[in-house]
Amino acid sequence: MERLQTYLNSRPKLLLVDDQSLNIRLLHELFRAECDVYMATSGEQALKMSRDLFPDLILLDVMMPDMDGHEVCRRLKAATETSHIPVIFVTGKGHEDDEVVGFELGAVDYIRKPFHSVVVRARVLNHLKLKLQSDVLREMAMLDGLTGIPNRRSFDQRFEIAHAHARREQNPLSLLMIDVDHFKKYNDFYGNLRGDQCLRDIAQALNASVRRPHDQASRFGGEEFAVLLPDTDEAGALNVAQQLQVAIEQLGVEHQASEIARRVTLSIGAATLLPTSIASQEQHLRWADEQLYRAKSEGRNRICTHTYSA
Repeated sequence: MERLQTYLNSRPKLLLVDDQSLNIRLLHELFRAECDVYMATSGEQALKMSRDLFPDLILLDVMMPDMDGHEVCRRLKAATETSHIPVIFVTGKGHEDDEVVGFELGAVDYIRKPFHSVVVRARVLNHLKLKLQSDVLREMAMLDGLTGIPNRRSFDQRFEIAHAHARREQNPLSLLMIDVDHFKKYNDFYGNLRGDQCLRDIAQALNASVRRPHDQASRFGGEEFAVLLPDTDEAGALNVAQQLQVAIEQLGVEHQASEIARRVTLSIGAATLLPTSIASQEQHLRWADEQLYRAKSEGRNRICTHTYSA
């Protein structure tokens, strides 16, 4: 719910892409009061800024040197991490066939130069409202109904994006798989209502402990949770895992039926993927599961980690 509230409270991010500085200045002046406006003067710069900023809307000039707007849009829509960003083409071309090409590439609108400021403002602000509504609906669909943190569907999407980012930037990617120790016995001893509240408390503690913008704690299923840690090596993953265990210990949730402690504890498996690895997401997940199984088989309430380069 915290991420949903962030969507509602934040200013929309608008990316202007044009090789003519005059056009960028005019558009910047139109929207700077309502939006955080960013500017790119080439196709390559636009692609990089889109991956880094995830703007809510892109105003994209068609005619640019080196890489035209059509190719920029094609690449944006082909990449999982940027495919959802709406694009409005801004161009001096006025032929109907040009509009058809733009819409076929995935654009949501088409604005002709020279543009009328009232028309441009109305169209852009309407598309930003639609984007906000879409984001809210998508975010609600990505939240776990019991705990309020991201669900398995959200995890799968973020995991795919994280893998693409790790390969592109040549940075390590760590994944934590987390299991609540002897949770079935907790449910049997305290009842399902207390069990649900226990999961909610754990989820919120995990979520509060994962602080970097691109990190994510998710409910993986049942009493299992997953934490994605982009740009994080094994030492960093171990540090986060230790912080998570401390956070759960500080909750002090009683667990009289546990065989290892009188309070709720976690077993955590961490798998770090090096940039040299060509392993798939499925293999990465299996490795993290193996480390979790190792932590449980070695007595639970512990962390097992490993780095994989194959």
